[in-house]
Amino acid sequence: MCGRLNVISDPLCDWVSGQLGIKFHSETNRDLRPTQRVATLASDGMALNQVDASWGIKPDWAKRLLINAQAETVREKPTFAQAFAHHRVVVPCSGWYEWQQANSAKQKYLFQRRDGQPLLMAGLVYPQLDGGHALVTLTTKPIASCAPYHHRMPLLVEPQALDFWFGAAPHELDALLSSPDIPLSITSC
Repeated sequence: MCGRLNVISDPLCDWVSGQLGIKFHSETNRDLRPTQRVATLASDGMALNQVDASWGIKPDWAKRLLINAQAETVREKPTFAQAFAHHRVVVPCSGWYEWQQANSAKQKYLFQRRDGQPLLMAGLVYPQLDGGHALVTLTTKPIASCAPYHHRMPLLVEPQALDFWFGAAPHELDALLSSPDIPLSITSC
């Protein structure tokens, strides 16, 4: 996953608020990038809450900002294990972008649900000393329609799996650590 999201507040905010029963607000940003603010949803055990986070973390050992973590190893990696156990979130968005080399230029592609519904990307938040939060999104092996474009894709969580995503113990989540085969539309930009 390249690290760009597409967020179109209308109808995204209405859908999230109506379907998930939470007052959700996100600004439209058709090219949301790492370090920018991302609206996420977290669970406090009773209800979903919006948590705004800055996209990316910079552990002491890292030479660059980390924006993604591999879902297959997130339980074992020290940088991610604690957050995976206690701070799972989803990122409601309209889509994401990938780039492919085409001749001498890069071609940008937008990935969205074919039915127009928002996507819920899996992520982890890290509480910060200043009271804010930082975000890492989770990636997994691509479904068939995404494989020609990139060797990874966002880990997507279906709305009916949210209670399990938020409530299950980390070792119980293996079934959710690969994206469901959601029909996607892929558009060159």
